[in-house]
Amino acid sequence: MIPLRDTIQSKNYPIVNTAIIVLNVLIYFVELGQGSKLNQFIFNYGLVPARYSVPEIAVHFSFGKQAFALLSFMFIHGGFWHLLGNMWSLYIFGDNVEDRLGSIRYLIFYLVCGWASGLSHLFTNWQSQIPTIGASGAIAGVMGAYLILYPRSRILTFIPIFFIPYFIEIPAFFFLGIWFLLQFLSAAGTHGQTGGIAWWAHIGGFVFGIIFLKLFMKLPEWGVSHKVRSATSKKKTPRLQVIRTMGSTDDPHLYGQISISPREAELGTRKLVNIPQGFQKRPFRITVPPGVKDGTVLRLAGLGNKIEKGQRGDLYLKVLINPWR
Repeated sequence: MIPLRDTIQSKNYPIVNTAIIVLNVLIYFVELGQGSKLNQFIFNYGLVPARYSVPEIAVHFSFGKQAFALLSFMFIHGGFWHLLGNMWSLYIFGDNVEDRLGSIRYLIFYLVCGWASGLSHLFTNWQSQIPTIGASGAIAGVMGAYLILYPRSRILTFIPIFFIPYFIEIPAFFFLGIWFLLQFLSAAGTHGQTGGIAWWAHIGGFVFGIIFLKLFMKLPEWGVSHKVRSATSKKKTPRLQVIRTMGSTDDPHLYGQISISPREAELGTRKLVNIPQGFQKRPFRITVPPGVKDGTVLRLAGLGNKIEKGQRGDLYLKVLINPWR
């Protein structure tokens, strides 16, 4: 299962989430520049349990280097696809968690989740000399938080079956539940870091993400967080919206809602709407005229249910004007 996007749109620009992604990409370019020293680079800045458990190895590293490795390992990746997979998952799930926590709390939350996932791996592979790298544990924490915050969100998922691409929207609680179950079964069925994947780091990050979310939600936002929210709030609703229509068998027309911001209502806007009907998804471009009022109904001719002789009813969209904050 490959997640493509979720249906929850963030109300603020995810500046911290974006900065984390950019930082990971930049550090990957630093890795590419290491050449023959790459293995030493990974051993120095990756998480190597034996550096903490084997005195003969630990003596070669200062306390500062040991502490820094617990942070730096989550920004190093083992290859392009490792980086791409992690950053794509962070892009999908991270913006919504940052939206709820606020930028400052989200940054601390992300780092603490990564740190907790590293400790989970450390204590389950106490004498391993294999470096663990990657943001997977921290991202697992973000996914755990997303599960609690948005369990009924839907994840558009790509499932290749016998070379036939299937695209299906899966409830977030089901998608993330299956993901966690696969991590647990993989960890239980292997010993240590088999195949280079730190399964227990994923599990630890996910579980601690849920725990830390409960704690962080009780913490008040700092004054600077309110300023950041004000500066990063989106002034427009998402360009692509999914319209859930309603209707009856004896009515050829369909009915739905579309959300726009006050500024869009004043100036007018164009949207790309996706209208799921059974297994079909029908995208359409619509124009909202300037000066539209809250509650105005837009009539889209021919987008309703089929009638006899190939004719169709209409789609009526009720305009909801909401401050996009």
